Amino acid sequence: MLCEAFLKELKSVDHPKDHKVIDVWLIMLIYANGGALQKSAEKMLKSKILQGCIRETLFDQCIHGNTELVKVHFMSFLSVSDYLLACKEEKAREFASYLFTVLFEQFSDTYSRQELVGSLVAHIGSGVSYEVSSSLDIMISLASNHSEELIPISSHITGILDYLESFNEDNLRKVYDIFCHLALAAGFNTASGGSSVANELLMVVRKQVSNPDMKYRRMGIIGALRIISTMADVDVNAAVNTSSQQPNWEEALELLKTTVNCCKFVTLPLIFLYDELAALLESKVLHFAILEWIGDYVAEFDSCFLTDLNNGELSEKHLYDGIEGELWMNLDGNLSPICVNIMPLTSTLPQKSQPCLQILSSQCSLLTTVERLIKEGSLGGLDALLGCPLHLPSTKHLDGAKWGNLSGLQKRAVCHSLYYAINWIRELLNAFSTQVACRVDNFSQKARDETAVKLLKRLRNLILLEGLLNAFLKSYPLSLPELRYLGNCSGSASSSKFNLPKKMGEESMDGTSSNKGQKGRKDKTASEKMNPDDKLKQPTILDAFKRAGVTVSQATNRGSSQPSSSGMMSKDIEQDPNYPGDLGLVDLMTAPVQLDMQRFKFRTLHTRCLSLLNYSECQDSSCSYLESELPIYLYLLRDLHNKLDNLNPAIKPFLSTSQAKSSHVHCPKKTQEFLDIIRPLFLVLRKHLDGAVSMIKDESESCIDNWSSHSSSAGNPDIPYVVISKSSIATAVLKEILGCYRKLLAIPDLLNQPNMSILKQLLQSLQPTENFDDILSEFQPYLAPSNVDYLYCGACKMLEDIMDPVCSSSYLLSSDVLITMQSIVNSVVVLLDRSGESNQKKVQIGCSKAIIPFLRKRLGQSAHKLLTADHPGEVAENGWQTKGDRIQKILQIYLRNSESTSDLLRELSKALPGVPSTKTQEDASNGFPTLCSSTIPSWYRVLHEENTGSLNKTIKQALKTRALSERGSTDTILEEIQKSVEMFVSLIEKCKSHEKVSMHAMAVKHGGKYIDTFLKAFNFLETQFKDHNAIILKMLKELQKATRIIQTICSEAKGYKRTMITSKVPPTKRSMERFLFQVKALLHNCSTEKKFWMGNLKHKDLHGHVVSSQVYGSVDEEDDEETDSDTPADENDNTMDEDVVEGSNEVPMEEE
Repeated sequence: MLCEAFLKELKSVDHPKDHKVIDVWLIMLIYANGGALQKSAEKMLKSKILQGCIRETLFDQCIHGNTELVKVHFMSFLSVSDYLLACKEEKAREFASYLFTVLFEQFSDTYSRQELVGSLVAHIGSGVSYEVSSSLDIMISLASNHSEELIPISSHITGILDYLESFNEDNLRKVYDIFCHLALAAGFNTASGGSSVANELLMVVRKQVSNPDMKYRRMGIIGALRIISTMADVDVNAAVNTSSQQPNWEEALELLKTTVNCCKFVTLPLIFLYDELAALLESKVLHFAILEWIGDYVAEFDSCFLTDLNNGELSEKHLYDGIEGELWMNLDGNLSPICVNIMPLTSTLPQKSQPCLQILSSQCSLLTTVERLIKEGSLGGLDALLGCPLHLPSTKHLDGAKWGNLSGLQKRAVCHSLYYAINWIRELLNAFSTQVACRVDNFSQKARDETAVKLLKRLRNLILLEGLLNAFLKSYPLSLPELRYLGNCSGSASSSKFNLPKKMGEESMDGTSSNKGQKGRKDKTASEKMNPDDKLKQPTILDAFKRAGVTVSQATNRGSSQPSSSGMMSKDIEQDPNYPGDLGLVDLMTAPVQLDMQRFKFRTLHTRCLSLLNYSECQDSSCSYLESELPIYLYLLRDLHNKLDNLNPAIKPFLSTSQAKSSHVHCPKKTQEFLDIIRPLFLVLRKHLDGAVSMIKDESESCIDNWSSHSSSAGNPDIPYVVISKSSIATAVLKEILGCYRKLLAIPDLLNQPNMSILKQLLQSLQPTENFDDILSEFQPYLAPSNVDYLYCGACKMLEDIMDPVCSSSYLLSSDVLITMQSIVNSVVVLLDRSGESNQKKVQIGCSKAIIPFLRKRLGQSAHKLLTADHPGEVAENGWQTKGDRIQKILQIYLRNSESTSDLLRELSKALPGVPSTKTQEDASNGFPTLCSSTIPSWYRVLHEENTGSLNKTIKQALKTRALSERGSTDTILEEIQKSVEMFVSLIEKCKSHEKVSMHAMAVKHGGKYIDTFLKAFNFLETQFKDHNAIILKMLKELQKATRIIQTICSEAKGYKRTMITSKVPPTKRSMERFLFQVKALLHNCSTEKKFWMGNLKHKDLHGHVVSSQVYGSVDEEDDEETDSDTPADENDNTMDEDVVEGSNEVPMEEE
């Protein structure tokens, strides 16, 4: 009892200054006693730490100077530290880190430290990601600051090696850092006997590097490079040189050579080694001798992948697998001395000495990294790589008709050539963007501008190459090779050797490799059918016809009269002598869907490349960058959008497994680092947003000509049917920018106090161009322009301003604007929730809760504007049926941001009966053009969901105010419940006039959910029945109308075998049964009169007509399920209640 009283008293202390050292001792003593109160003491201590009431200073005073007393309770302190370290909350784990460190420093005896280290090792092996990471951080801290103290108990630490297989790459680096610190300390103090740590570490790493399994080889590469980074560190070697020991950098160089030799002839391990080594060189200063050796090693790049040119031309031309090659994308013209030899190296019959193109990009990355380090940041010695041409297949093979005549082997060669070219250019962007994104001392501003222009031209090359490859992959699905290590997603291909195909069947596609004696067209055709990549191709209806023996003419395949994006009809295009066949028109501004499916295999585009958004090719002020350069910026914006998605995976749940596992490499590890990098881009995003909006307003079509001229200057070949439309680019740019704003506002760390300046800078870039203080006049006192709340209001106003021009162009784009406005409101809510109730914190963030109703009102008005806007172009082009999801979202925003959701629901329900059930004649007299026969299922679902949600909120409020005696609040709650019931009945009765199976299925599903929610109100209704029996009885009678209709729908669904409905019947039936007995119990307990009776009702259809139970057998089930009835609904709503005597208080219930 005394301990409970202590805990209760401590729980009531709210301020840190009121807590004393004695409080910590009380908690620890209660915890040490065990029993039922141990858990309570743990939870209260955690709560106090998270609230900031108990801080590190209290434990400092508790532990320091009281070593003997604390030693008695050492295991209790260690157990509390274990508990905090296993918590999900980061603040609790940080406190645990402090406790572990203090305990290690204060208790120097072997037993205590063994227990502490053993506990950390157990946490490291727990398998819980956040717990493992925090435990390793603690161990690294101890190993770096107290390495010599840990050496005597190093045998306990080696247990970590048992868990290596379960660690990700970041945790593996931490593990090897721990052992590197211990090994380094052991090397300086050999008398301690700790040198065995270094020997054991090197033995483990060498075994892993030479292991043929990629899983272990990956561990070995990471371990070897961590050892090298420790041994070859400049500061470490300076310390070694003062002693009599051998320099560590020599041992590090030997280990590096061993690692390279083990991976030299295996593709993916070598790629992984190059990438890890490049990252290491950028993050740590190594001994110059090691840097020099790496430079000499990668110098072989020239002889492997480059070819000399004569006056910018190839000295001789050859055919490779029957495909002629030519030079593409030469930025230096006749001055270019070299070209990248891609097409010859994709030959399907390579020589044994031929290098593998898979390592081209990674070796280029390592080469440019070494060059920058040696030349103090400059890449002047590699300028020729940026402008040199690429040796690729001749464009005459890319024509649609000729593409169709290529063999599967040749198509593969073309696709691989373009793929390697794409990734080569991406690595050029990564390397040379450092020259424009960072300040280089020996690099002039003129050279920086020239490099930026070349990089923008390379982006034009990239756009063309990706558009072409995406089109080719549509007609010839192909699994592209991996150009970076993807962890467990790599599969068996991870150990593929140079010059060897991953599968023998891939090399013998046309049968020539497996049997050289067999030639001829028949063998070739048969072998192409056996192409393993054809398995990736989705079967079409034509394929099904062919398998069934039906002859399908080409006229049927191409007989569609749909207009193309260039304005020509398909028949006109077919008569064109340059008709591209199956490839069709290639719109470069369309998202490359086929490529995006395999984007995780591509080389990563570094975040610093986004700095190119600041640059322009046109130095002439009269040139309109909007028309000529928005395609380039669109490419970068899509990459930024992907990085933001990967930064916060929770907002993109549909990532595939492979993408999810590898996507983290697209952005920096730390969110803070990413925010710092993109912070200068906020104003650039706004500039491009304004430019896209102005292009949407302008209807000229000069963008195509501008793109063609700039594309030619970038060395892009002139390929027919490669187009770019101005409308699609402006819409795509605006869509990507809005998406980036939403993802930025959704980053949790952005709303932290340290990042408040970044949040303000983002919001300042979203302010309207005109003064908007007049709409803020309702705030008293006035909002200060420097405060966050003012900036939030301005951002919302700016999006409102662009709504009108965007709405007239595209309904989907205007909905993106609305959803971005909603993200602003959500950001305000989260920010204020984090700030708490402390007035001091509110002053720090400069944001008031008064802006939330204001912003929600503006958001609701904008949603209403979209719902009531007439878009004849949408109906003519695509119709509303493809926009159901967007309409649902808009309607939800409209309902959730209104002053009274129940009143608005009631108003909208009145518009439903006027909607025709068929598409024969649309009628917008209801005031909502978006409410029609195509979209009514979307409206119907949202109204059901919001009505149920509104009822749930009302019931929660009723249960909270049940003990209050105010009659007014009770009356209001009952009125709200009554409105919700009437709305529910109105929605269910809509099924009488709308016979779509999907509508009936939604009525059954949401009807059951609504009844389940209503059941929660019976305790409240029972307490209020004496004073409000009339309204409660009325409520139950109204609700019974809906339950009868649902019963009828369930019966008809069973008779007509409508599986879409019958699958939802059992839970709904159970809910209605519970409702029936709850009503019976209510009336039995609260009424002395007989107000409840049960009986058998007649079997009626939805229109109230008595039907026979055998009538369903004579109805065509299939037609009823898949077509809508064209017969008008009978207005006979009262027939369902004919069994109820007028004026009676009895509540009849149908028998289940």
